This record gives sequence, C-alpha cells and structure tokens, in this order.
Amino acid sequence: MTETKQIRILAVDDHPVVREGLAKIIAGEPDMVLVAEAANGPEAIQQFREHRPDIVLMDLQMKGMNGVDATVAIRKEYPEARVIVLTSYDGDVQALRALKVGAQAYLLKNLLHKELLDMIRAVHVGKKSLSPEVSHQLAVHATDDALTPAELVVLRLIAAGNANKEIAAQLSITEQTVKSRVKSILSKLGANSRTHAVTIGLKRGIIVL
Repeated sequence: MTETKQIRILAVDDHPVVREGLAKIIAGEPDMVLVAEAANGPEAIQQFREHRPDIVLMDLQMKGMNGVDATVAIRKEYPEARVIVLTSYDGDVQALRALKVGAQAYLLKNLLHKELLDMIRAVHVGKKSLSPEVSHQLAVHATDDALTPAELVVLRLIAAGNANKEIAAQLSITEQTVKSRVKSILSKLGANSRTHAVTIGLKRGIIVL
C-alpha cells in the first residue's frame, strides 16, 4: 500500500505559544507534518530555503520584518511558495496587502482550531481562501475612497499623539491644510473624531503602531 504524501508545513510566529498551538493542531493530522518553525521574517526565509515546505503559516505582525515583507522575499526566490497569513486583526487593508504580494489565504488566529486544517488542504491543491470575517470586511470597504499618501501621514501623526499645530510644524504646512486633511480622513473612514479615526485605521490595518 502506497503511503500518502504528507503536506510539509513551516510555522512562522514570534510567539512560542502560538507555534506550539500550531504544532499540536498539525500533529494530529496524518496527512500533515510540521517540518520547521521560525520566530521572525529572516528566520522564515532561511527555513524555507532549507526545507522547501509545501505551505507556510505566516504571522502578519512581527517585529522587524513583518509577514508581508517575508512573504515578498520568499516568493521572490520561490514563486511557487504557498503562504497562509495568520493574524489577530480582521483589517481589510492588511488582507489586501497580503493577497497582493502573493499570499493564498488569510486566517484570523481565533479561528485556527476551526478553519486552519481545511484551509491548509485547500491551499495545497491550489485554491485561495479567506476567513468569512475577512471576506465581509473586504466587501464592506470595496468601494471606499482610499486615504491619500498625505492623509496617511497625518493619520499616523495623529496616532502618535500630535495636535494639528504640531503636525503642521512637522510637515511644514499650514494648520488649515492639516484641518482640511483631517476632515477628509474623518469623512473617508466614517469617523466622528480624531481618536475614532485612529481606532478605525488600526483595526482596518491602514496604519500600524
């Protein structure tokens, strides 16, 4: 009897507890094997080179090189690499960013036990997959006006705790221009205050602290 070939997996996450959880989920599946782990982006690239896994489970938010940048680097060397992005955030902007650089799937960490195994099998046979929550976020914001680069800079400065006057000084623009950009940001994000705009920006992955 011919033994079924196992799906070889690389788990990348900067939290050891998450990697242990992934290892336990995978260990119970006869058609899967965890061949390597990595705690950051550079390690992920190195482990991919060494093991050439069928699937990479890639944490999105990591210090230094994040999951999107690590995915870009891996797929530049190995265009056939199949990556499932794991994240705690259901932000549509983050999901789009990951999918645009070649990730095949995007899964929220709170759904690991429920959806991970099916998603690994789906991606292994060439399918793309998104958590229902992420699909919903993408649909909800599909027709939104995106923030301009100038507005993104202002939103980041607001998130860092700067008042309009301080932002104007840092960007060498008038305070009136800052107010105009803030007004546009609030309108585009459907926010009722500067703080609300920052909260939405973080949740959707438009900005990252």
